[in-house]
Amino acid sequence: MKKRFAIVLAAGQGTRMKSKLYKVLHPILERPMILYVLDALDAVSIDKRITVVGHGAEKVKEVVGSRSEFVLQKEQLGTAHAVMQAESLLQNEDGTTLVVCGDTPLITAETFKKLFDHHEKTKAKATILTTKVDDPTGYGRIIRNEAGMVERIVEHKDANEEEKLVNEINTGTYCFDNKSLFEALKEVDNNNAQNEYYLPDVIEILQKHGETISAFVTENADETVGINDRVALSEAEKIMKRRINRRHMLSGVTIVDPDHTYIGPEVVIEQDAVIYPGTIITGKSHIGENAIIGPNSEIIDSSIGASSTVRQSTVKNSKIGNNVDIGPFAHIRPDSNIGDNVRIGNFVEIKKSQIGNYSKVPHLSYIGDTIIGERVNIGSGTITVNYDGNSKHQTIIGDDSFIGCNVNLVAPVKIESGAYVAAGSTITRDVPKDALAIARARQTNKEGYVEKLIKRK
Repeated sequence: MKKRFAIVLAAGQGTRMKSKLYKVLHPILERPMILYVLDALDAVSIDKRITVVGHGAEKVKEVVGSRSEFVLQKEQLGTAHAVMQAESLLQNEDGTTLVVCGDTPLITAETFKKLFDHHEKTKAKATILTTKVDDPTGYGRIIRNEAGMVERIVEHKDANEEEKLVNEINTGTYCFDNKSLFEALKEVDNNNAQNEYYLPDVIEILQKHGETISAFVTENADETVGINDRVALSEAEKIMKRRINRRHMLSGVTIVDPDHTYIGPEVVIEQDAVIYPGTIITGKSHIGENAIIGPNSEIIDSSIGASSTVRQSTVKNSKIGNNVDIGPFAHIRPDSNIGDNVRIGNFVEIKKSQIGNYSKVPHLSYIGDTIIGERVNIGSGTITVNYDGNSKHQTIIGDDSFIGCNVNLVAPVKIESGAYVAAGSTITRDVPKDALAIARARQTNKEGYVEKLIKRK
């Protein structure tokens, strides 16, 4: 099998995006678009990949990391000029080189594979990835000869009336015989209105040398969409969202309203989970089987156990066990670990805490920097007072404890197993095992006081 190489063009700033963020770093479902291109290349056994960077080079390198080698295009002088920057890394290699733009995140690994296979089967020196569209206005037309081989690419502005009727268009993605590519690049000039070096000129140069030019038609035009502005970005996100949701549904997940459910590309959802509308699941989240998420919930880089429910709540960077009931309107903040069969009720906030199996925080409580044992009941309005103005401190609540309503546990403090804390108490000292702690002023009733007060007024 021939060696395979890939050049990813990612040097442009993307002025039409009207953004300080470089174009290929704009997110689709909260993930930079260039990473989708690299993901698709991962499945095609690429021997060497090179990303051409320019604007925001350091930031692009940071995002891409070790997944690619890099070359710098100091001046953006066209697509052919960008490819020329990879010459030192590829010019002596035998094999096939794919050139793809980093702003085409919808191309799939399957399409890349078919393009490579078609190119190598036809023994062409260049193969153009094409597609057919209902309205080809503005695109370069693929003109074929009687044998079905590519005769030329005609830009829309240069096409005659007959050529304008052709609906097969150039997508801007190509496969080349590597050595032929870099030989032809030496002949590309910038004699055009923009004074730039254009990669499609390589096709014409190879044809003049009598080389075979082929084209592979992808049936799904959506895959070839390039992102040039915020409108196209939005359309691409819709397509990606539908693609991801469809994959989950075909794997046994119920998504009640796919048009209003946002699931990131790295999310794993087990069979028979149910996702209700308004839900956003992103990062490396994992949803267990038979879990119910939503409506209107957000899960970020978190694990939700089997048969757990998260209703109208947010969970971030945390682990939720099995058979847990969360919400509505709960907030599970980072570094929380919720055990099995736990109940986290409405208007509860959990932060950097561990909650043991079968414990309950039913409603209106803040639990921060806390370790709660098993079978603990936390009463309504309980607060772990974890911050003294300078440092955070830990609260420990042992197994089988009972914390009454409206209790303040001032950390650092430890409630031993089996202890009870009376409602309305402010606890500042440790509570021994099986003890009852009461820390509130004794009630005093002043008879007739209201009548005296009224007379004074």
